[in-house]
Amino acid sequence: MDGGFHLHLVSDATGETLNSVMRACLVQFEGIAVTEHNWPLIRTQGQLDRVLKSIAQHPGLVLYTIVNDKLRDSLVSGCRALQVPIVPVLDPVINAMALHFGTKARGLSGRQHELDAEYFDRIEAMNFALNHDDGQSARNYDEADVILVGVSRSSKTPTCIYLANRGIKAANVPIVPGCPLPPELFQAKGPLIVGLTKDSSQLVQIRRNRMQMIARDEDSEYVDPSVVKEEVAAARRLCGEHGWPVIDVTRRSIEETAATVIQMLQMHRDKIDAIGDDET
Repeated sequence: MDGGFHLHLVSDATGETLNSVMRACLVQFEGIAVTEHNWPLIRTQGQLDRVLKSIAQHPGLVLYTIVNDKLRDSLVSGCRALQVPIVPVLDPVINAMALHFGTKARGLSGRQHELDAEYFDRIEAMNFALNHDDGQSARNYDEADVILVGVSRSSKTPTCIYLANRGIKAANVPIVPGCPLPPELFQAKGPLIVGLTKDSSQLVQIRRNRMQMIARDEDSEYVDPSVVKEEVAAARRLCGEHGWPVIDVTRRSIEETAATVIQMLQMHRDKIDAIGDDET
Protein backbone atom coordinates (compact mmCIF):
# COMPACT_ATOMS: atom_id res chain seq x y z
CA MET A 1 0.00 0.00 0.00
CA ASP A 2 1.49 3.33 -1.09
CA GLY A 3 2.09 5.84 1.69
CA GLY A 4 1.27 3.39 4.47
CA PHE A 5 -2.32 3.47 5.73
CA HIS A 6 -4.91 5.83 4.27
CA LEU A 7 -7.54 7.65 6.32
CA HIS A 8 -10.42 9.48 4.64
CA LEU A 9 -12.20 12.13 6.72
CA VAL A 10 -15.50 13.05 5.09
CA SER A 11 -17.65 15.85 6.53
CA ASP A 12 -20.51 18.08 5.45
CA ALA A 13 -19.07 20.85 7.67
CA THR A 14 -15.52 22.04 8.39
CA GLY A 15 -14.22 18.62 9.46
CA GLU A 16 -12.77 19.93 12.73
CA THR A 17 -14.63 17.33 14.78
CA LEU A 18 -13.30 14.48 12.63
CA ASN A 19 -9.76 15.81 12.81
CA SER A 20 -9.93 16.09 16.60
CA VAL A 21 -11.31 12.57 17.01
CA MET A 22 -8.82 11.12 14.54
CA ARG A 23 -5.82 12.72 16.23
CA ALA A 24 -7.00 11.76 19.71
CA CYS A 25 -7.18 8.14 18.58
CA LEU A 26 -4.10 8.11 16.35
CA VAL A 27 -1.71 8.99 19.18
CA GLN A 28 -2.47 5.57 20.68
CA PHE A 29 -0.69 3.88 17.77
CA GLU A 30 3.09 4.22 17.48
CA GLY A 31 5.08 3.72 14.31
CA ILE A 32 2.07 3.88 12.00
CA ALA A 33 2.48 5.82 8.74
CA VAL A 34 -0.81 7.49 7.84
CA THR A 35 -1.83 9.54 4.82
CA GLU A 36 -4.80 11.76 5.57
CA HIS A 37 -7.40 12.66 2.97
CA ASN A 38 -9.58 15.51 4.23
CA TRP A 39 -12.94 16.07 2.55
CA PRO A 40 -14.77 18.99 4.25
CA LEU A 41 -18.02 20.64 3.09
CA ILE A 42 -19.29 17.60 1.16
CA ARG A 43 -22.92 18.52 0.51
CA THR A 44 -23.74 17.36 -3.03
CA GLN A 45 -23.69 14.03 -4.81
CA GLY A 46 -21.15 15.36 -7.30
CA GLN A 47 -18.74 16.20 -4.47
CA LEU A 48 -19.33 12.79 -2.91
CA ASP A 49 -18.62 11.04 -6.19
CA ARG A 50 -15.17 12.65 -6.23
CA VAL A 51 -14.60 11.44 -2.67
CA LEU A 52 -15.56 7.87 -3.58
CA LYS A 53 -13.23 8.01 -6.59
CA SER A 54 -10.35 8.98 -4.32
CA ILE A 55 -11.26 6.24 -1.82
CA ALA A 56 -11.17 3.73 -4.69
CA GLN A 57 -7.70 4.96 -5.66
CA HIS A 58 -6.43 4.97 -2.05
CA PRO A 59 -8.46 2.40 -0.09
CA GLY A 60 -8.49 2.94 3.66
CA LEU A 61 -10.59 3.59 6.72
CA VAL A 62 -13.34 6.18 6.19
CA LEU A 63 -14.54 8.36 9.08
CA TYR A 64 -17.52 10.59 8.40
CA THR A 65 -19.91 13.15 9.85
CA ILE A 66 -22.74 13.64 7.36
CA VAL A 67 -26.31 14.27 8.46
CA ASN A 68 -28.08 14.23 5.08
CA ASP A 69 -29.64 10.76 4.80
CA LYS A 70 -29.30 10.53 1.01
CA LEU A 71 -25.60 11.42 1.05
CA ARG A 72 -24.96 9.14 4.02
CA ASP A 73 -26.56 6.21 2.25
CA SER A 74 -24.60 6.95 -0.91
CA LEU A 75 -21.31 7.10 0.99
CA VAL A 76 -22.01 3.94 2.97
CA SER A 77 -23.11 1.93 -0.08
CA GLY A 78 -20.13 3.22 -2.06
CA CYS A 79 -17.70 2.16 0.67
CA ARG A 80 -19.34 -1.24 0.96
CA ALA A 81 -18.95 -1.74 -2.80
CA LEU A 82 -15.27 -0.82 -2.44
CA GLN A 83 -15.00 -3.09 0.61
CA VAL A 84 -13.46 -0.41 2.82
CA PRO A 85 -14.39 0.09 6.49
CA ILE A 86 -16.50 3.13 7.32
CA VAL A 87 -17.31 4.67 10.73
CA PRO A 88 -20.05 7.24 11.51
CA VAL A 89 -18.16 9.11 14.24
CA LEU A 90 -21.04 11.05 15.80
CA ASP A 91 -23.81 8.44 15.49
CA PRO A 92 -23.25 6.65 18.83
CA VAL A 93 -23.32 9.92 20.77
CA ILE A 94 -26.28 11.41 18.86
CA ASN A 95 -28.27 8.18 19.20
CA ALA A 96 -27.56 7.98 22.92
CA MET A 97 -28.63 11.61 23.39
CA ALA A 98 -31.80 11.11 21.33
CA LEU A 99 -32.70 8.13 23.49
CA HIS A 100 -31.93 9.99 26.70
CA PHE A 101 -33.75 13.18 25.67
CA GLY A 102 -36.66 11.29 24.16
CA THR A 103 -36.52 13.29 20.93
CA LYS A 104 -35.02 13.04 17.45
CA ALA A 105 -31.92 14.94 16.35
CA ARG A 106 -32.55 17.79 13.91
CA GLY A 107 -30.06 16.52 11.33
CA LEU A 108 -28.56 19.91 10.43
CA SER A 109 -24.92 20.09 9.37
CA GLY A 110 -22.40 22.54 10.83
CA ARG A 111 -24.69 23.66 13.66
CA GLN A 112 -21.71 24.14 15.99
CA HIS A 113 -20.29 26.79 13.63
CA GLU A 114 -23.36 29.02 13.45
CA LEU A 115 -22.92 32.69 14.38
CA ASP A 116 -24.74 32.37 17.68
CA ALA A 117 -24.08 34.08 21.03
CA GLU A 118 -21.52 31.41 21.97
CA TYR A 119 -19.55 32.13 18.79
CA PHE A 120 -19.36 35.83 19.55
CA ASP A 121 -18.39 35.04 23.15
CA ARG A 122 -15.39 33.15 21.79
CA ILE A 123 -14.41 36.06 19.54
CA GLU A 124 -14.70 38.47 22.48
CA ALA A 125 -12.61 36.13 24.64
CA MET A 126 -9.95 35.88 21.92
CA ASN A 127 -9.71 39.66 21.66
CA PHE A 128 -9.48 39.87 25.44
CA ALA A 129 -6.61 37.34 25.52
CA LEU A 130 -4.67 39.22 22.84
CA ASN A 131 -5.23 42.61 24.50
CA HIS A 132 -4.20 41.27 27.93
CA ASP A 133 -1.18 39.24 26.89
CA ASP A 134 2.10 39.57 28.76
CA GLY A 135 0.82 42.00 31.40
CA GLN A 136 -1.01 44.41 29.10
CA SER A 137 -4.17 46.39 29.99
CA ALA A 138 -3.89 45.68 33.72
CA ARG A 139 -6.71 48.13 34.48
CA ASN A 140 -9.22 45.62 33.09
CA TYR A 141 -8.11 42.56 35.07
CA ASP A 142 -11.40 42.41 36.97
CA GLU A 143 -13.14 41.63 33.66
CA ALA A 144 -11.10 38.43 33.27
CA ASP A 145 -12.35 34.97 34.11
CA VAL A 146 -8.80 33.72 34.62
CA ILE A 147 -5.40 35.34 35.08
CA LEU A 148 -2.34 33.16 34.52
CA VAL A 149 0.95 34.16 36.16
CA GLY A 150 4.32 32.55 35.66
CA VAL A 151 7.94 32.96 34.65
CA SER A 152 8.93 33.46 31.03
CA ARG A 153 8.26 30.53 28.65
CA SER A 154 5.86 28.70 30.96
CA SER A 155 3.15 28.42 28.27
CA LYS A 156 1.00 31.30 29.53
CA THR A 157 0.08 32.79 26.16
CA PRO A 158 -0.85 29.59 24.27
CA THR A 159 -2.91 28.44 27.25
CA CYS A 160 -4.79 31.76 27.26
CA ILE A 161 -5.47 31.42 23.53
CA TYR A 162 -6.79 27.89 24.02
CA LEU A 163 -9.03 29.05 26.88
CA ALA A 164 -10.29 31.92 24.73
CA ASN A 165 -11.37 29.40 22.11
CA ARG A 166 -13.58 27.94 24.83
CA GLY A 167 -15.10 31.36 25.50
CA ILE A 168 -13.05 32.03 28.65
CA LYS A 169 -11.53 35.49 29.09
CA ALA A 170 -7.93 34.89 30.12
CA ALA A 171 -5.13 37.36 30.82
CA ASN A 172 -1.52 36.52 31.62
CA VAL A 173 1.12 38.28 33.67
CA PRO A 174 4.85 37.46 33.52
CA ILE A 175 6.81 37.09 36.74
CA VAL A 176 10.10 38.83 35.99
CA PRO A 177 12.90 39.03 38.59
CA GLY A 178 13.29 42.60 39.82
CA CYS A 179 10.06 43.80 38.19
CA PRO A 180 7.03 44.41 40.43
CA LEU A 181 3.75 42.84 39.42
CA PRO A 182 0.94 45.27 38.52
CA PRO A 183 -1.04 46.31 41.61
CA GLU A 184 -4.28 45.61 39.70
CA LEU A 185 -3.43 41.90 39.88
CA PHE A 186 -3.66 41.91 43.68
CA GLN A 187 -6.77 44.08 43.63
CA ALA A 188 -8.73 41.85 41.26
CA LYS A 189 -11.49 40.07 43.18
CA GLY A 190 -13.48 38.16 40.58
CA PRO A 191 -10.90 36.31 38.43
CA LEU A 192 -9.30 32.99 39.27
CA ILE A 193 -5.53 33.56 39.47
CA VAL A 194 -3.41 30.51 38.64
CA GLY A 195 0.37 30.13 38.65
CA LEU A 196 2.08 28.12 35.90
CA THR A 197 5.46 26.60 36.63
CA LYS A 198 7.87 24.31 34.83
CA ASP A 199 10.95 22.23 35.62
CA SER A 200 13.89 24.64 35.62
CA SER A 201 16.16 22.46 33.46
CA GLN A 202 13.48 22.17 30.77
CA LEU A 203 12.84 25.87 31.06
CA VAL A 204 16.51 26.60 30.44
CA GLN A 205 16.48 24.47 27.30
CA ILE A 206 13.35 26.13 25.97
CA ARG A 207 14.81 29.58 26.63
CA ARG A 208 18.08 28.67 24.91
CA ASN A 209 16.16 27.52 21.86
CA ARG A 210 14.26 30.78 21.91
CA MET A 211 17.49 32.79 22.15
CA GLN A 212 18.91 30.92 19.16
CA MET A 213 15.80 31.60 17.12
CA ILE A 214 16.04 35.36 17.66
CA ALA A 215 19.86 35.37 17.40
CA ARG A 216 20.44 36.67 20.91
CA ASP A 217 23.44 36.12 23.18
CA GLU A 218 22.84 32.99 25.25
CA ASP A 219 25.34 34.00 27.93
CA SER A 220 22.90 35.70 30.28
CA GLU A 221 21.04 35.11 33.53
CA TYR A 222 17.94 34.37 31.45
CA VAL A 223 19.38 30.92 30.70
CA ASP A 224 21.68 30.46 33.69
CA PRO A 225 20.56 27.18 35.37
CA SER A 226 21.07 28.34 38.95
CA VAL A 227 19.36 31.69 38.33
CA VAL A 228 16.41 30.04 36.55
CA LYS A 229 16.05 27.52 39.38
CA GLU A 230 15.77 30.33 41.92
CA GLU A 231 13.42 32.23 39.60
CA VAL A 232 11.05 29.24 39.51
CA ALA A 233 11.29 28.80 43.29
CA ALA A 234 10.55 32.50 43.87
CA ALA A 235 7.50 32.31 41.61
CA ARG A 236 6.22 29.32 43.58
CA ARG A 237 6.71 31.20 46.85
CA LEU A 238 4.83 34.19 45.47
CA CYS A 239 1.86 32.02 44.49
CA GLY A 240 1.93 30.35 47.90
CA GLU A 241 1.93 33.68 49.72
CA HIS A 242 -1.21 34.79 47.88
CA GLY A 243 -2.99 31.44 47.91
CA TRP A 244 -2.90 31.07 44.12
CA PRO A 245 -3.07 27.46 42.91
CA VAL A 246 -0.10 26.30 40.85
CA ILE A 247 -0.02 23.97 37.84
CA ASP A 248 3.23 22.28 36.87
CA VAL A 249 3.15 22.26 33.05
CA THR A 250 6.44 20.38 32.61
CA ARG A 251 4.84 17.24 31.19
CA ARG A 252 1.48 18.69 30.21
CA SER A 253 0.20 19.66 26.81
CA ILE A 254 -1.54 23.02 26.39
CA GLU A 255 -4.85 21.16 26.22
CA GLU A 256 -4.18 19.35 29.50
CA THR A 257 -3.17 22.57 31.25
CA ALA A 258 -6.27 24.35 29.96
CA ALA A 259 -8.50 21.46 31.06
CA THR A 260 -7.10 21.75 34.60
CA VAL A 261 -7.65 25.52 34.58
CA ILE A 262 -11.25 25.04 33.42
CA GLN A 263 -11.81 22.57 36.25
CA MET A 264 -10.36 25.04 38.75
CA LEU A 265 -12.48 27.83 37.29
CA GLN A 266 -15.66 25.82 37.79
CA MET A 267 -14.74 25.21 41.43
CA HIS A 268 -13.89 28.92 41.81
CA ARG A 269 -17.28 29.93 40.41
CA ASP A 270 -19.11 27.40 42.57
CA LYS A 271 -17.37 28.84 45.62
CA ILE A 272 -18.35 32.40 44.68
CA ASP A 273 -21.95 31.30 44.09
CA ALA A 274 -22.03 29.57 47.46
CA ILE A 275 -20.77 32.72 49.20
CA GLY A 276 -23.44 34.75 47.39
CA ASP A 277 -26.15 32.34 48.52
CA ASP A 278 -24.94 32.57 52.14
CA GLU A 279 -25.06 36.38 52.03
CA THR A 280 -28.64 36.37 50.77
